[in-house]
Amino acid sequence: MKHDEKIAVIIPVLNEEKTLPLVLNDIPADLVDEVVVVDNGSSDRTPEIAKELGATVLSETRRGYGYPCLKGIEYLKAKSPDIVVFLDGNYSDYPDEIKRLIEPMIKEDYDLVLGSRVMGQAQKGALRFPVRFGNLLATTLISILYGFKYTDLGPFRAIKFKKLLQLDMNDNLGWTVEMQAKAVSCGLKIKEVPVSYRMGTGKSKFTGNIKGIFIIGYRILKAVFGNMFYSPEKNAI
Repeated sequence: MKHDEKIAVIIPVLNEEKTLPLVLNDIPADLVDEVVVVDNGSSDRTPEIAKELGATVLSETRRGYGYPCLKGIEYLKAKSPDIVVFLDGNYSDYPDEIKRLIEPMIKEDYDLVLGSRVMGQAQKGALRFPVRFGNLLATTLISILYGFKYTDLGPFRAIKFKKLLQLDMNDNLGWTVEMQAKAVSCGLKIKEVPVSYRMGTGKSKFTGNIKGIFIIGYRILKAVFGNMFYSPEKNAI
């Protein structure tokens, strides 16, 4: 796919030395200009492996998901890419499907393209109950309160960098919900595309117990209701 856009990928990682090489090797070299791996305090060789495979490696000591992503965004401000792709390092997503996310942005001028595991092919057991619960809760609330129907909260997504800065992201654990809610508030042109999904490595922080469900529910409610009055004009580009 021919394009003139400068594309960067941000991958937050924690102890993923086994899967990160698979992820990095599957990223389409003809599409992506720079891969930024943000290490969140790994005790294995994850950051060293990332460097060996040509990625830019940053370090973020504050644990979570949003903090490493914010670190990557801050670094990219000096690089000014046109599009940023967010991808996990556990090889649950299919990095070669980045093309599916980028194509609607280049050909149809979408601002935010989300990879939907619900619309695509998910390996049996890959979408655990807490994930399905979170999806249903968040997408239902956003549909009711914001008037936009999503199908998934998956982390695999692409967004125009200038539009990303306009969202003024700041959440940590409710990162994906915050982005999707603010994107609607800002009037971004949004599209979901089907992506594949497989069992990732590493242990889930939430194994499906009641406590895990409540924590996920709280994160989602906080992100959805906390961004209802976000004013995009304050951060317009």
